[in-house]
Amino acid sequence: MGAAEVIVFEEVRASKPWRILRHQLHERFDHWLDTREQTWHEPPATLAEVTATVWDLRQQLTGGITETIVAHAHAGERQRQQASCPKCARGLTVQAHVGRTVETMVGPVELERPDFYCRAGREGLYPLDDVLGLVPGCQQLDMRHTAAKLVTEVPYDTAQGLLGDLTGLHVGSERMHTVTNQVAEGLTVLDVAPSPQEIERRMAAVAAGRLRRPVLVFGIDGASVPTRPDRARAPGAARAVAGAVARRQGLALLSARWRAHRPCAQWASGAKRGATWRSPPADPQGWPDSGRAGAPVRRL
Repeated sequence: MGAAEVIVFEEVRASKPWRILRHQLHERFDHWLDTREQTWHEPPATLAEVTATVWDLRQQLTGGITETIVAHAHAGERQRQQASCPKCARGLTVQAHVGRTVETMVGPVELERPDFYCRAGREGLYPLDDVLGLVPGCQQLDMRHTAAKLVTEVPYDTAQGLLGDLTGLHVGSERMHTVTNQVAEGLTVLDVAPSPQEIERRMAAVAAGRLRRPVLVFGIDGASVPTRPDRARAPGAARAVAGAVARRQGLALLSARWRAHRPCAQWASGAKRGATWRSPPADPQGWPDSGRAGAPVRRL
């Protein structure tokens, strides 16, 4: 007589959703393989070909897996038939199922969610969007946070290239600038600056074993904070200040050129007297430094 097997119904009920999800994921992967089989004449041979192929197609696979898990975990919300208006609390009936595609770090995810609309409150709602924590727009929070981390370390164009190379996602530099401003909205200098204790700790570490005390320089690259008093920030004041600085730098450069070469001095003297603006003398006589490594840029 064989050994009897004890079946616990709680364990069976708990394992059933996982079996269903496992089956759905297998179907998703089989569908992905079927589409790849139509495009591949023969499977990749070398390791480099295999990794390159998987790297190029990973967004489709991981995005599809995410889509399957979301659909399984929120099957009840996807089949919802009733909802209440957030303004007037009136009962609403589903109007239709509307599709939406969002972009994430693991790839595009397609959603099919019920649409509700209140005629009295003139407001529509998608309960599934609230359950999933979606934000307006196509790109979701994980992409925005990643873009914000990159642009705080490197320029926008460099961050755009790195994001595309490392993740396969293509985001324009202008979009990365907009996203970064949205992520940093409401932050002040005190929010991003180190605490006084951290500043003291770093200064003590730098000053260890040195005779002179360190000098603290706090720099904020690209921060939109006021650096001048209000009276200097009147309409056109910024352009006037920038123009004055540019003129001072230009006259200083012209003065140095005047001492170095007389044809340039004559041209600079005419420019300072308000004469008609002319181009500088042609190389090589006009600018003795031209063509030399490290020569100053000939712009005013």
